[in-house]
Amino acid sequence: MSRSLRHGALAATALVFSIATLSACGAGNDAQTLQVRPDNAATAVDSIKIQNLNIITQPEPDAEGPAVISATLFNDGTKREVVERVTLPGTDTTVELKAAKGKGPLVVPAGGRVVIGGKNNASAVIENGRQAGAAGNVQTVAFTFSETGEIELGAAIVPATGFFEDFGPSALPSAKPTPSDSETPGEQSESPSGAEGAEPGTEETEPGTASETETGTQTDDAAADH
Repeated sequence: MSRSLRHGALAATALVFSIATLSACGAGNDAQTLQVRPDNAATAVDSIKIQNLNIITQPEPDAEGPAVISATLFNDGTKREVVERVTLPGTDTTVELKAAKGKGPLVVPAGGRVVIGGKNNASAVIENGRQAGAAGNVQTVAFTFSETGEIELGAAIVPATGFFEDFGPSALPSAKPTPSDSETPGEQSESPSGAEGAEPGTEETEPGTASETETGTQTDDAAADH
């Protein structure tokens, strides 16, 4: 066999071996491990799975305002799970939970899922976003479920920019009135009163002037008579 034929046979054998290896892995019990996983915190305890967990803060590091928690909760069990509370261990901050419809508890139905964060989804709001931590750090988040109990895992803290912009907190609270703005109404209210004060003074002066003129005229007439 020539050298070129031997090289071709070896290359073909290597290709067949590679295909066979990949096929065997894909057909195995751990085929799901080949799927692309999100680069976010995820865990599973009993029938509950938590994926894509993040804490999303204001876009600017020095901005005041709330932060939010985003996550997807899966329930593979036969009973519904109620998210009773969400906390940040080691901090004094509170997390306000709201269902997607704004009323009732946050429920993960049996065999279903709940998305927290984003438009028309359930929400978990941290009122003081600074208490959540600085962007780039990791903060522990604890979910307490009615059946499974408490589950803790670390969440990456990210600003509401780029991909996370649509999942971030609502717009910043409106700015408080500045001193100049608060003084404007006072200045406007003083102007009418000042103008009114000037007009009566003018009217008082005019009658006085007329009286003096008439008095002088009468005096001159009396002198002429004499």
